[in-house]
Amino acid sequence: MSDLRGRMQPRVRELTAAVIARCAADVPFYRELPPETLHGEVTRSVSAVLTILLRALGRPDAVGPADLTRVIEWSARRAVDRLPLEAAVAAYLIGAEVWWQALTEVAEPEELAAAGSGMLGCLRTVMPAVALAHQQAQEDIRSEDKRVRRALISALLSGHPYESLAAAAGVEVVQAYEVLLLDLGQPAPPVRLVQSALDAHAGTLVLMDHVDGVALLPGGCAPERLAGRLAEAVGRPVLAAAASAPTPAAIPDAAREAREVLALVRRLDRPPGLYRLDDVLLEHQLARPGAGLARLAAKLAPLDGHPHLLETLRAFVNRGHNRRQTALDLHIHRNTLDYRLRRVSLLTGLDLADPAQARLLGAAVTARDLARP
Repeated sequence: MSDLRGRMQPRVRELTAAVIARCAADVPFYRELPPETLHGEVTRSVSAVLTILLRALGRPDAVGPADLTRVIEWSARRAVDRLPLEAAVAAYLIGAEVWWQALTEVAEPEELAAAGSGMLGCLRTVMPAVALAHQQAQEDIRSEDKRVRRALISALLSGHPYESLAAAAGVEVVQAYEVLLLDLGQPAPPVRLVQSALDAHAGTLVLMDHVDGVALLPGGCAPERLAGRLAEAVGRPVLAAAASAPTPAAIPDAAREAREVLALVRRLDRPPGLYRLDDVLLEHQLARPGAGLARLAAKLAPLDGHPHLLETLRAFVNRGHNRRQTALDLHIHRNTLDYRLRRVSLLTGLDLADPAQARLLGAAVTARDLARP
């Protein structure tokens, strides 16, 4: 077998060039590498692997710890360069194919079995190390990418300088954003599921802090449609609030607005969906602390001993004074509803037939709900 090694050794440089040419032709990652990288570091790595194969001729145990260390180092380096694992495997198989073809050209028939055994033994040792090195390096890369993206979204939300973080994360900060606050319920759905739904909706990577539930959607992505898609993806209703940021500098104010809106709709026990400030503008103003809010809530004090009347009034207000729909929601007859509403007017001294007094009663319902713990 030493004679076969002697016949193969002069061909290592030629075979290295053949492997590089095949990789550049068949594997997109290698095809897109700069020529100086392909014909420099990558070529040296291929030549070293072929040298290991050369030593393995007739020796299935020829790959030692030092060889494995070098293979792991090369694989980790390629992973840091964003080489996909499937591309790395393809490159090794191309190398094995080119090597075996050369062996069949120079080996005697009785030498091929041992040569094949040596090559397969080498691959059996090397390939798991390649896969493990790639997996570990890619996990490190993903962890670092997540850390940098978290730092970037934190900088944007706090109004701090973000340019260097955006460059490190490989993220383009666009001119306008929709700041989205999400309440996805408990237990929290898988992060990957939520992130995939966001990315699919936006058509690009969406910056999101999954702990605080805040996402930055590029301007032009309709959050209203996204809320429905998220509900389908996670299999439960989604409560969300959104605010527009026309510039990156406006993101902190938009985030504060969205947080206030989300907190408000939670306090008011509003149904799932997406809310903006305009959807709860009156309620937002009523939520400002002060004596007026307490006095407004006190308008309904006469109903304290009549919970069914308070429930009826709240349903009537939430339905926009639609009597038919209110009766259906409460599962009562229309006449029963009319009787209860007359009792509300009698006890509070506010006539629901009077538009101004009806608005006051509606505001009083909101004020009372806001006064709840």
